[in-house]
Amino acid sequence: MNVIKAKNYILKRMANELPKHCYYHSIEHTEDVLAAATELAALEGLTGDDIKLLKTAATYHDSGFMVRGKDHEAESCKIARAILPEFDYTEKSIEIICGIIMATQIPQTPTTHLEKIICDADLDYLGRDDYEKISNLLIKEMRAERNITEKEWLEIQIRFLSFHNYQTASSQKKRSEKKLLNLQKLQMQLLNL
Repeated sequence: MNVIKAKNYILKRMANELPKHCYYHSIEHTEDVLAAATELAALEGLTGDDIKLLKTAATYHDSGFMVRGKDHEAESCKIARAILPEFDYTEKSIEIICGIIMATQIPQTPTTHLEKIICDADLDYLGRDDYEKISNLLIKEMRAERNITEKEWLEIQIRFLSFHNYQTASSQKKRSEKKLLNLQKLQMQLLNL
């Protein structure tokens, strides 16, 4: 598995083919998820091919946005199936990668350790100091597609953060406390509208 060449290929393609309104689902988000997945892989004790599979899934997980936003995970899998054999990925490894990608679909339903790690990496920012900055990119992207009020946005975010749970012990330990603070801040903003 040539992870570096597979990554460079898809990032170059995404730079040219992602719709301009993908402010959140961008190359920066992909690189952020890859970095979070790599860190979680180490914290969770991954080794060998599991790390390669996880990194590849992280890099390809939102590539489907080049095709469409709705059901982009399935599109990401189509892209992975078409491209990854060129970078020495077996059919079996591609199916594992697609399982990891599909686990990121909201609501997340991971079943394997790799799927749990990618889910946590994909939403790592919920429990970070840069939550507000990143969530502003998401609302900007949503507003490019439909009208949404500040009140609606806050209600969506409060509901999302309230029901979200990190899947791995590492993310729970590292991100849960800050996620709760971010949720409380949103609740205060809603009260002050």
